[in-house]
Amino acid sequence: MSDSPAAEIGPDPTLLLVDDDEVFVKRLARAMEKRGFTVETARSVESGTVIAKARRPAYAVIDLRLEDGNGLDVVEALRNAREDARIVVLTGYGAIATAVAAVKIGATDYLSKPADANEVARALLSDPGDALPEPPENPMSADRVRWEHIQRVFEQCDRNVSETARRLNMHRRTLQRILAKRSPQ
Repeated sequence: MSDSPAAEIGPDPTLLLVDDDEVFVKRLARAMEKRGFTVETARSVESGTVIAKARRPAYAVIDLRLEDGNGLDVVEALRNAREDARIVVLTGYGAIATAVAAVKIGATDYLSKPADANEVARALLSDPGDALPEPPENPMSADRVRWEHIQRVFEQCDRNVSETARRLNMHRRTLQRILAKRSPQ
């Protein structure tokens, strides 16, 4: 990628950012505008879907888990509105099954949070025929990945410790000790 990402954006620089984290989406919007994108933001599945259908942006960065539903609904709406859109799905819960679902439904790429603007721009502007991207400089540790998975299942079980322990095939007290600790780095 050259030093001027704007040269690689193409004739339509429209970018839709959908994330319910207000601070993150504002910061990413400013960073992407500096890279030459024309940014519009949404903070819910509903507003993201409306913008995707009405404005049909060329690029999109969509958070997977939003307060009012699943970001994959926005991916699907945008893919139906514009087949050539380049869509990157962001999530704090990196999982193979979710990545496969995102790509099957039409996402171009998949990044785990925290992703910086350079990673997002690289994913949006990469050639689909390119080789695999470089591995991250600071990937999550195995302990952190395990902790993230446990947190995701815990949230999906409505923060019910007994149900989470059952689904993870783990003793309830062991799970309680893990949940009481701070997240590993």
